[in-house]
Amino acid sequence: MTENHPITPPPELVEQWAHLPADWNTVAFLIAQWGADQELEACCEWLSVPCPSYGRELRNARRPKPPSLKEQALEIVRGTPVNSAGLYSYEHVEIIRRALEQLDD
Repeated sequence: MTENHPITPPPELVEQWAHLPADWNTVAFLIAQWGADQELEACCEWLSVPCPSYGRELRNARRPKPPSLKEQALEIVRGTPVNSAGLYSYEHVEIIRRALEQLDD
């Protein structure tokens, strides 16, 4: 491995990866994600030189934030078909319950 490559992981991170469970798919995913994140940050930094918003826009496009609990609950209520008995799935009810619990009384 080339030690001076700009996205070579630090030894501490390699050590963490070495102690992960032996599931190769999980380890490969984490390593690939780390490398992709490093490349994205380098690109965002490079694009930010002519215009700071370019880097932010690229990051937002490539790593969008997951929908909030409120957004998930609204999506379920607005458009998710219920099962044949006319009921929401357990997972849908849990999302709606957690969203409701966050509301102020």
